[in-house]
Amino acid sequence: MTQLRKDQLAKYHSEGFVKGGHILNASELTVLRQEIDQLIVSLPPGNRPENMSSVHYRNKYFRNLFLSQPLVDIAEQILGPDVALFTSYIISKRPKDGLAVNWHQDGAYFPIAPMETFTLWLAVDDSDQENGCMKVIPGSHRKRNLLRHQVDLQSNTTLPLSLSKIDLTKSIDVELKAGEFSVHDVYLWHGSNANHSSRRRCGITLKYIPTYVKIDRSFVAPTGFDWSGLRLYLARGHPGNVNDYVN
Repeated sequence: MTQLRKDQLAKYHSEGFVKGGHILNASELTVLRQEIDQLIVSLPPGNRPENMSSVHYRNKYFRNLFLSQPLVDIAEQILGPDVALFTSYIISKRPKDGLAVNWHQDGAYFPIAPMETFTLWLAVDDSDQENGCMKVIPGSHRKRNLLRHQVDLQSNTTLPLSLSKIDLTKSIDVELKAGEFSVHDVYLWHGSNANHSSRRRCGITLKYIPTYVKIDRSFVAPTGFDWSGLRLYLARGHPGNVNDYVN
């Protein structure tokens, strides 16, 4: 069973994030990269690879990976025994011109109650300061409130929502090697710089929820995400009585 150590779990709760080490071996990582390369090649002309959402809906490989024991073990540690796969996004920053991710809180995007989820960030490539790794402000999750986000659908960044007037002197880089993962809290302030390096920076963000969480499928998202068509997958435990599942 994949587990965060007690000290790692304590850091997640106190600082809002923690690096968890390797969760994919070399052969698993090779297959994952091949699958992502195929996705990128098949994108419609003009579509960028920074925000490929819900790939597990139509791709059995990704669905099986996101519901696999090592990933769901981590979700159970944070959320409890009854867990559903909520959302997935592949964020692939191209070399030289990979887009930045505005500073934000993940909870600003999610029409759920209670606001109980987290992000598992899986590094497909090495992710470091040079190629635009995630940056976080430790402890920014502690007040458990969502700040007002600005909406800019024309910004040349990955996400349309952003936080302003943040003291970035307190930010730190979350550098990961390919195959490693991190987890961060839904209220944590985080973002990432553009990728001007000669290397790609690809990662997968996964969200899981307890099965008792309710979803407002009528929510109209500024990102254009179709919440009415959200597909939930039971990952482990009891399904509860508030949600329907594809599986």
